[in-house]
Amino acid sequence: MNNKTLMIILVVVVMVILVGGYFYFRANKAQAPTNDQIQTPAPVPKQTPPPAANTTTLTPPTAAEIAAVPVSAIASVDTNMGSFQVTLNGKAAPQTVANFIKLAKNGFYNGLKFHRIVEGFMIQGGDPKGDGTGGPGYTIPAEIGLKHTLGAIAMARTGDAVNPTKDSSGSQFYVTLAPQTSLDGQYTVFGYVTSGMDVVTKIGAVPTDVNPASGEQSVPLQPVIINKITIQ
Repeated sequence: MNNKTLMIILVVVVMVILVGGYFYFRANKAQAPTNDQIQTPAPVPKQTPPPAANTTTLTPPTAAEIAAVPVSAIASVDTNMGSFQVTLNGKAAPQTVANFIKLAKNGFYNGLKFHRIVEGFMIQGGDPKGDGTGGPGYTIPAEIGLKHTLGAIAMARTGDAVNPTKDSSGSQFYVTLAPQTSLDGQYTVFGYVTSGMDVVTKIGAVPTDVNPASGEQSVPLQPVIINKITIQ
């Protein structure tokens, strides 16, 4: 076999090796998974937007709503520290009770807090601002008559200097932790705690700090939230 023949055979062998190698690596590459096959991110579920907040304009109770107020109704105040029930007196304070029921049914009090707690005196809540300056944008005429016994629920108000007729706040209320005869004739009481006074007492024992604006020891050091007020 001469050199020319050997050269031809060598070239053929090399070509066979190269062609075989090409198809071998191509086949193996086709079997390798791509990144998409290894890990395909799951689709993100579409979130349903939360329902829009109630933007209904708040107004005092109408004459028809006041006329329809029950003589007696139960308000169940559910808080993050427990629940208590108040019997509302629609005969002694019909406008105040009608307003309280209207706000409660509209969910106005949901999520608000007792922003002022004075040990042995009272707990106060119902302010959307949470600092004692807020309300629904209106006041309620005074309906003074009932006494401040233990567990009385009454409406807060501004002082006589700017409020000589003693009109009540549109939403802020307080519950007494003991009889408060000095308040009789000054504020509108519209009911009494008839169940769960132990919860009211527990709220009244929450530690407080000094309110820098008034100097009063009354700012709760832990949040006391009104989850919901239900009318029965």
